[in-house]
Amino acid sequence: MTHIDTKIQHYIAPGRRVHLAGIGGVSMSPLAEVLHGMGLAVQGSDQAGSAVVDHLRSLGISIHVGHEASDIDGAEFIVRTAAIHDDNPEIAAARARGIPVFERAEAWGAIMQQYENAVCIAGTHGKTTTTSMTTHIFMAAQADPTVMIGGTLPMLHSGYRVGRGDTIILESCEYCNSFLHFFPTVAVVLNVEADHLDFFKDLEDIKRSFRRFAQLVPADGRVVANADDPNAMDALKDLPLFTFGCNEGADCRARGLAWNHGRPDFDVVADGKLYAHLSLQVAGLHNVYNALAAAAAAYVLGIPGEAVKAGLEAFSGAGRRFEYKGEYRGARVYDDYAHHPSELHALLEMAKSLDYQRVVCVFQPHTYTRTKALFDDFVRELKIADLVVLTDIYAAREKNTIGISSRDLAELIPGSLYCPSLSEAAEKLREIAREGDLILTVGAGDIYTVGEALAAQG
Repeated sequence: MTHIDTKIQHYIAPGRRVHLAGIGGVSMSPLAEVLHGMGLAVQGSDQAGSAVVDHLRSLGISIHVGHEASDIDGAEFIVRTAAIHDDNPEIAAARARGIPVFERAEAWGAIMQQYENAVCIAGTHGKTTTTSMTTHIFMAAQADPTVMIGGTLPMLHSGYRVGRGDTIILESCEYCNSFLHFFPTVAVVLNVEADHLDFFKDLEDIKRSFRRFAQLVPADGRVVANADDPNAMDALKDLPLFTFGCNEGADCRARGLAWNHGRPDFDVVADGKLYAHLSLQVAGLHNVYNALAAAAAAYVLGIPGEAVKAGLEAFSGAGRRFEYKGEYRGARVYDDYAHHPSELHALLEMAKSLDYQRVVCVFQPHTYTRTKALFDDFVRELKIADLVVLTDIYAAREKNTIGISSRDLAELIPGSLYCPSLSEAAEKLREIAREGDLILTVGAGDIYTVGEALAAQG
């Protein structure tokens, strides 16, 4: 095993004082709660107050709103969110004082060493849904897991929970090799495709990263991988695997797959024996694979099939994953986080299988580098929709040094509409929406606000 060694393990111990910069974030707030529960003295800061900040304060955690050098007083080490950069006054002060600064992935990696089972779910896409499905299974099995999801799970009313069981379940991202800080006992690889090309050199570089992730699993652990994904199989070749898929050769496979209004019904067969029968509430072939991955992870850890059935059949989706927002003039409005061509393909093919007259896709591309690198793929997949509305690219962490625009996509998609701002997109939808439409707001940025505004006007 070749983990990225950061020495943070020496600091995560009862009585140590840690400062969390960006403590109110989606993965920082559960980190604060877990560290607090482990007996560390936790303090932190965030740019603004929130319900999450109020909750952490109720636990006795001191939090300052804003970022100042004095915020870190008394801290022995700092953990920061990815949004906190070196020019932040707290980080600059820590460097000046010789106080070590760690990334959140490093902290989660150290924490998971406290658990007997660390289920780390990775892949280019499907991570949030599969982590959520796995959580449903382990909750149904009354395993009381600790959970970290990169989105909101309705059952938890958040993206995390702090349990007292022997299992931690984490969504594990490859960007910047973050998951190489982790200590998985069960590593799940859903798929491997070209993405995050602002960090990785190419697809082969991404494959090497996933292989290193799988190699972190100890000899008595398991690597669970998608047998039907050629890139995953190539990345993990010659490693001992427990595979899942829809074809005969997989260790955990779907049998007798049938469809009920776009929703799948099938047997899960593991090691040649019936493990569970599933009738899912979520539609699409991609969710068959997500469910198989979650079931396979549960199987290798000895979770009974009854819990798999109960957990997965109660799962109705994670936040921003084909999430119903409401209606507008008889059109049903859904939102989805899809921001990679393969995710778009899965979403739009599933949407087209449902009983709607038109599928209207309002797409906000995410980052200039991804749009440029996968441009032709985006054009191909967006053509699946009956009508496409394109807003400007969501910059996220980037500046447009490439000179690319959503207008470039629109010029190659027949009948598409280019609406640079979200307000223009919302106005266009008010004009064109009609009864029988499925309106999808799609992207990893703030495009969801368009659907919410539309639904609010009903």
